[in-house]
Amino acid sequence: MNKIITISREFGSGGREIGKRLAEELKVNYYDSEIITEIARKTGLSEEYVANSSEKGIISYSYKFARTFSNYSNLQSNQTEILVATSKVLKEIAKKGNAVIIGRGANAILEEYAPMNIFVYADMESKIKRCHEKSSEDEKLTDKEIRNKINQIDKGRKNYHKIISNLEWGDKENYNLCINTSGIDIKNIIPSLAEYIKNWFENRERSKC
Repeated sequence: MNKIITISREFGSGGREIGKRLAEELKVNYYDSEIITEIARKTGLSEEYVANSSEKGIISYSYKFARTFSNYSNLQSNQTEILVATSKVLKEIAKKGNAVIIGRGANAILEEYAPMNIFVYADMESKIKRCHEKSSEDEKLTDKEIRNKINQIDKGRKNYHKIISNLEWGDKENYNLCINTSGIDIKNIIPSLAEYIKNWFENRERSKC
């Protein structure tokens, strides 16, 4: 069975950076925006709409924009298509080879593939600082605006996870490793993290013998 690593993360915690650097260190495939592109291709919906379905939370997003029963029905149909397509895309990826997969509820959807599930989090101060550092010149938000954005997106991710799994998003009991990136330079922890992951998979294989 292929070695699959899923990265769930709080917004601004650096989970995407950890995933990308880990994939490079481990020399495995990395999947992030490519997942959204493929879901959009399968459903015929825009990539922005697909991305928002998890960032804002599928159900709350539907209610927010539904103005009539007809519109609501169409939205519900779209969301079902997205969920089905997401499952197909993630399972196709898992069958291709070893991979690091960012978000999209991969930890729950790929449970049968026995992935290593990582959750990345940080204190609010560190997340706000990281958001400032990553923001473009034309996107200058105040600390309060960033805090609100972080809370909104994390709430959406939690709601999305409730739809696809009984496991609670962010609960340490549901992950193999939780990483607190508060005040940490991420690139410095990648080599030791990669070794930990290699050992984790090796121990799992030995336990099967």
